[in-house]
Amino acid sequence: MTPDEERTWGGAAHWSAFVGAAVALAFLGPLLVLLLKGNESPYVRRQAVESLNFQLSMLIYAVVSGVLVLVLVGILLLLVVGVLWVVFTLIGTVKSANGEEYRYPLTIRMVS
Repeated sequence: MTPDEERTWGGAAHWSAFVGAAVALAFLGPLLVLLLKGNESPYVRRQAVESLNFQLSMLIYAVVSGVLVLVLVGILLLLVVGVLWVVFTLIGTVKSANGEEYRYPLTIRMVS
């Protein structure tokens, strides 16, 4: 895989979360990139795994916040989780498309 292709697929591992979010499954995009191109490039694999872990972490945080809506704290938490998801996913997309390694903050590392 050429460096340009690596940057493209690395970026796709991050921005595909926005596409997956259209059906409320943001982790599907990074998972597909991991399965399709993860074996071709260590860089693409690292970025896809990082994005997948972040998307799964955000899903967990959103579910917990949704449950906490019952005690009214969750409304604010849902807003915070949503904003963090958008901001960090955009940062990851830009950095990865530029060929830089990006590690998301607040991520539970479930997939390695």
